[in-house]
Amino acid sequence: MAEEATQTNELEAVTETLQSTVFGVWNDFVAHLPFLVAGLLVVLITWGAVALFQRLSGRLFERSNVRRSLQDLIVRLSTIGIWAVGLLLAAMVVFPGLTPTRALGGLGVASLAVGFAFKDIFENFFAGILILWRFPFDVGDFIQCGEIEGKVEDVTIRMTLIRRVTGELVVVPNGHLFKNAVEVLTDPPKRRVTVMAGVGYGEDVEQAVGVIEKAVKGCESVASEKPVEIYPQAFGASSVDIEVTWWTDPQPADVRRSR
Repeated sequence: MAEEATQTNELEAVTETLQSTVFGVWNDFVAHLPFLVAGLLVVLITWGAVALFQRLSGRLFERSNVRRSLQDLIVRLSTIGIWAVGLLLAAMVVFPGLTPTRALGGLGVASLAVGFAFKDIFENFFAGILILWRFPFDVGDFIQCGEIEGKVEDVTIRMTLIRRVTGELVVVPNGHLFKNAVEVLTDPPKRRVTVMAGVGYGEDVEQAVGVIEKAVKGCESVASEKPVEIYPQAFGASSVDIEVTWWTDPQPADVRRSR
């Protein structure tokens, strides 16, 4: 009987402790609920401020001559800044004892740990900022980086979307583009094209050069404001090789069509 009474008392003690803990947590939650609601309200206000800023910035940039890549950079960095301030204010509302100094100090320690864990992500992030700021290429340009060649469809903070001429979409980390040589095929807006033509040894080479020049200048795809250059180049096995050079539109399809 004594053992049963002891077990009953222990069970009651455990039950009372559990109830007091649960009720304590619930009471603390209810007491803290206004702070949670206020923090949520700050987050919603921040979301509205971001949406309003993006709308106003879009209207403002329509009237300016700021290039699109720089517009995107300004909008994205400003959006990140607004969210950072809004979330910091929300945290200070939810946790009244939190100060900006403590929050920034804790954020510094956390960012150091996150930086080591997500090194590649941050590398691509900063590379994207530099690409958008320095404007090496923009949406619509054709670029080539190593074996990747195609049209730039979008440049984000972390990656660049490139559409190959064969139709595939390539997602390239900005760090890769920043650390490797990139050929912007559409800068300047004209491309130089060269082909080799052969003229038999029995023909008048000077007359052949004139005929080729007239034929090339008569093509609609040849840029009239750029020079057409035609020079005898070498003695081939069965003909005199003539180098024919002209300028045309820069996109790959234009180059192929003109060639």
